[in-house]
Amino acid sequence: MKAKRRCLPNFEARSLMIIAAWAVGSAAAVHAQTPYSPPPRQGAPMTTPSGAKEDAGAAFTRADTNHDGKLSREEAQAIPALAQRFEQIDANHDGFISREEYDKAMK
Repeated sequence: MKAKRRCLPNFEARSLMIIAAWAVGSAAAVHAQTPYSPPPRQGAPMTTPSGAKEDAGAAFTRADTNHDGKLSREEAQAIPALAQRFEQIDANHDGFISREEYDKAMK
């Protein structure tokens, strides 16, 4: 008597479906980890990602490397959004951004 072979006719289809589901799920997970953030509009008020004023103040303090209470053009490079709008934020055109000018721009 011949031995009966057990065959799984849907094995290839099931394997293909599992692999496809895994690939789609992996792609969705990667996409979910990289949120889109549009570039700042010209003339738009600057905000921090969390919107917290404490974060904005801490950013100014970190950027003020010589601790003189104002940011030079070089120090402003530490905050890209600030560097892009340096001339607009420097209201008195003295070549520095004071804490008051910075706070006004952050509103």
